[in-house]
Amino acid sequence: MMRLSIKPALVALALLGATPVLADSVMPPAALAYTQLPDAKQEADATALMKTLRCLVCQGQSIADSDAEMAGDMRALVRSRIAAGETPDQVRAWLVERYGNWVTYDPPLDALTWPLWALPAALIAIGLWLARGRFRKRRG
Repeated sequence: MMRLSIKPALVALALLGATPVLADSVMPPAALAYTQLPDAKQEADATALMKTLRCLVCQGQSIADSDAEMAGDMRALVRSRIAAGETPDQVRAWLVERYGNWVTYDPPLDALTWPLWALPAALIAIGLWLARGRFRKRRG
């Protein structure tokens, strides 16, 4: 008969429970993650852009709204590039090139994304067609 020890199981359980604590590093946030740019126009451009970029960690929040470390790094990157003279479109293009179209909330219409744009219209058309058929049956 094999005898199982409780201690290894408790240690494993404690390690599994501690993994969320290790999700963020102990590094200080990037310099421009929580600091606005001195130029109000540049900060407005950066903030507008940050609201349209998806946090790669949170996935449901923009980098402007997320407190994830990665979002802070991305905010700092956006601010530093805009402060260096790049336009928001250039910064967006660089981020899309690096992370793919998924980083933006407004993906371009292309061969991979056309179903995302066409599906809502198709579902509305199907719903109207089904509703029309239901109303015809009631009248007749």
